[in-house]
Amino acid sequence: MLSALLVMAGLAIAIGAALGFAAVKFRVEGDPLVDKIDAILPQTQCGQCGFPGCKPYATAIASGEADINQCPPGGEEGIRKLADLLGREFKPLNAENGVEKPKSVAVIDENTCIGCTLCIQACPVDAIVGAAKQMHTVIDQLCTGCELCLAPCPVDCITMEPVGETVDTWKWHYPVIPIRTAA
Repeated sequence: MLSALLVMAGLAIAIGAALGFAAVKFRVEGDPLVDKIDAILPQTQCGQCGFPGCKPYATAIASGEADINQCPPGGEEGIRKLADLLGREFKPLNAENGVEKPKSVAVIDENTCIGCTLCIQACPVDAIVGAAKQMHTVIDQLCTGCELCLAPCPVDCITMEPVGETVDTWKWHYPVIPIRTAA
């Protein structure tokens, strides 16, 4: 019995050492520029930019495959921040991707909802809860306002309501002044 325990302990140490070596040897370094771009994007995961989410769009911007003006939820402020970060010229929002709208959240008319679960499946951030053939509801704090739940709803019971300014949602609106440094 003691020999079996020693063998198991030896195997655990050997496997642990191999995994530790592999973690160091094969570590994948993320691109810090992609992380900075992703931090500026609104994280709505709406796909209006033509990419499946904010991180793929950030990767495409960093690699030069996408322009900085394709994110309607980020709006003009987001484009300005991206232009400043990347040292590029500001461009107005590309109309092909949509228009800038005020931040809003989805609201489900619970009397009309038939519990089809199509909105739950469409929500990229799991902000809608409910069960099949049961009433659904939106968790306001999780909803990004992406509007992806609107189209699949067969009874049109979902509306987008603008988020009012409260102490929690208010933020400073200030002009962005680019800082240029001498080369």
